[in-house]
Amino acid sequence: MTETEALRERALTTLITARDRTTLLTSCVEDPDLTAQHSPLMSPLVWDLAHIGNQEEQWLLRAVGGREAMRPEIDSLYDAFEHPRAERPTLPLLPPAEARLYAAEVRGRVLDLLESTAFHGSRLTEAGFAFGMIAQHEQQHDETMLITHQLRTGPQALTAPDPKPAPLFTGPSEVLVPGGPFTMGTSDEPWALDNERPAHRREVAPFYIDTTPVSNGAYQAFIEDGGYQDERWWTAAGWAHIRKNSIHAPLFWRRDGKQWLRRRFGVTEVVPPDEPVVHVCWYEADAYARWAGRRLPTEAEWEKAARHDPAGNRSTRYPWGDADPAPEHANLGQRHLRPAPVGSYPEGESPLGVRQLIGDVWEWTASDFLPYPGFVAFPYKEYSEVFFGPEYKVLRGGSFAVDPVACRGTFRNWDYPIRRQIFSGFRTARSEAV
Repeated sequence: MTETEALRERALTTLITARDRTTLLTSCVEDPDLTAQHSPLMSPLVWDLAHIGNQEEQWLLRAVGGREAMRPEIDSLYDAFEHPRAERPTLPLLPPAEARLYAAEVRGRVLDLLESTAFHGSRLTEAGFAFGMIAQHEQQHDETMLITHQLRTGPQALTAPDPKPAPLFTGPSEVLVPGGPFTMGTSDEPWALDNERPAHRREVAPFYIDTTPVSNGAYQAFIEDGGYQDERWWTAAGWAHIRKNSIHAPLFWRRDGKQWLRRRFGVTEVVPPDEPVVHVCWYEADAYARWAGRRLPTEAEWEKAARHDPAGNRSTRYPWGDADPAPEHANLGQRHLRPAPVGSYPEGESPLGVRQLIGDVWEWTASDFLPYPGFVAFPYKEYSEVFFGPEYKVLRGGSFAVDPVACRGTFRNWDYPIRRQIFSGFRTARSEAV
C-alpha cells in the first residue's frame, strides 16, 4: 500500500467510525428527544446532527473540492458563533428526517471526493488534514451529544459493556517526574490542530504527580471532611460559585442515607469508590488538591508526565510510545459508558509509571488556555484563537467519551472553570521539596 493509499484508508476509516457513532447517538431516542433542549448548556441533538453535516460540506466539499454550496441558506443556522446554545431551539432547524438526509447526502459526495483528492498541494489537503479535521470535529460533537444524553431525563437509551474489573492498585501513589527541558506540542503530527503547534522546548522543575486519577473514594473523603463547607480550600471565585449554586458534591451525585448514589445515562447506581471521580469543575478539583496538601499539575507538567521518555530523552506521541491507541492502552471511543477503575491499563502507562493519562476522564490542569510560542491560527481563528485567555482552563488526556482520532499526548481541551457536565476529573501534583 502506498503512502497516499494508507492516508486515504485512514481518512475513510475515521470518517466512517465517526458517522457510525453519530448515527447511534441520534437513533437511540425518538424525534421529540432529538428536537428538545435537555439543558441550556447544550444544543438540541438535531442541531448537532445538521451542524456536523454543514461543517463537512463547508470544509470538504466547498473548501477542498471547490463545489457549489448545497444548502447555503442554512449556514447561519448552524454557525456556532452566531447562535449561542441557549437560543438554538428557537431557530428554524431542519427536522430530524431532513437533517439525516442532508448529512447523508453530504457524506456521499465527500466519499466520492476522497477518492480523487491528492494529499498534497495545500495545507488543507497535506496528509489528508482536512479530512482528519472533519473526523475530529464530528467526534467532538459526538462527545457533546453523549453529554446531552447524560443530562437528559427519562429511561436509559444507551448501553455498553462495563470495563473489565481491575485488581486493587497497590503501586506507589505518586511518581517523581525529573526536572529539565522537554519538547512540548508537535510540529509533525499530521492531523494535530493549531493549538497543539508548534513543538517547542519547555523547562519543567522536578515534581511529583499522582500515579492514577483521583478516585470517587478519595473524593468522598474530602466531602466527609467538610471540604465543601470550609472556605480555606477554595479560591474566592470558587467559594462564591459553590455557595451561590448550593454545590456540595459532584454533578449527578445525591446522598441516600450513608451512601452516595449517582445518575449515569438514565440509571441510578451506588457511586463506585474505585473509579476516577467525574463531573467535577475546576474549582472542585483545585479545592480537593489544596485539601490534600497538593495542587493541580500545570499543563506543561501534565504533558511531560504523559510524553517524556527519559531513556530516549524524547517526547513520544502517547504515554506508552508512538503506536496508535489500542483497547489495551486506554478507555476511549465510547466502548464503555464509564471510567475504568483507577490503576487499569498497565500497558498504557508511561515510562515513569503513570497510568490512565489517556482516556477515562478529562483532567483539569492549573493552566489557562494560552497559545504556544509561534502559534498560527489554521484553518480558522474560531477554533482556538478566540478562546485564548484566563477565562478558560486547560484539560488534558481525553475521556471514555473521546475517540482516539481526537486524543493525543499533545491534544488540548479547554472550558470554563465552572463546567461540570463534561466528563472531567483530575489528578494532583506537588513540587519536589527543596
